[in-house]
Amino acid sequence: MGKVVLITGASSGMGKSTAQILHKQGYSVYGAARRLEEMQDLKEGGMSVVSLDLTQEASIITCVNTILDKEGRIDILINNAGYGSYGAVEDVSMAEAKRQFEVNLFGLARITQLVLPQMRTHRSGRIVNISSMGGKIYMPLGAWYFASKHALEAWSDCLRLEVKEFGIDVVVVEPGGIQTPWGSIAAENLIRTSATGAYSTFAHKVAEGMKNLYTKPGLTPAGVLAKTIAKAATVAKPKTRYAKGYMAKPAMALRKWFGDKVFDKIIMAQFK
Repeated sequence: MGKVVLITGASSGMGKSTAQILHKQGYSVYGAARRLEEMQDLKEGGMSVVSLDLTQEASIITCVNTILDKEGRIDILINNAGYGSYGAVEDVSMAEAKRQFEVNLFGLARITQLVLPQMRTHRSGRIVNISSMGGKIYMPLGAWYFASKHALEAWSDCLRLEVKEFGIDVVVVEPGGIQTPWGSIAAENLIRTSATGAYSTFAHKVAEGMKNLYTKPGLTPAGVLAKTIAKAATVAKPKTRYAKGYMAKPAMALRKWFGDKVFDKIIMAQFK
């Protein structure tokens, strides 16, 4: 193919699976993450790996320049890296709230800024932003995570209109419940943040619900989402959005068609 792909958050889950799929399809794949040792299998499989910390400007610049110096272009950027910060709004420190946005939005935005000039020069490119069904719905005790995903959805829409004339596509992928450690890690964050105090009882109920959800067999394998991400990155005429995974479409439809108050009741009923 000759096309160069940069995938952030390629050390595990959907990012790693997407890297493997695109490599098999003939793309020149660069996986980026903080933990290089977790991408050793990608390197052994013939892919390239680069260090990336989305909270550090120097790391973002070095990552992009390393690839451009070697390849001269980045044709496809898949912004997959992210995490879920959970805790009651009253309990989460502003430092943690800012870090959530640094990783899930501002770091993503900065790496996109650095990739866009050469995409414009070549008048082609594809930017795939991994949002979540959380970009359209919400859950209690996850305000900063859901806020970051709602923001990413709007940011992506604006960007899509801005770069269209340069032949660049912007696509959003909205995963549902996926078989990854994400949910268990988010539940642990919740307990650390709100296990005591005014929200402790509610926090333990929500954390228990999250752990139960992310250990049940009905969740969608990461590889299934990886196929959707790879499609969004390579199909000739992509949709603006792809929703895939456990409960993604039903949950978003519930809020859209029945409204906030009905959705509130459905969500809160899960924690009685």
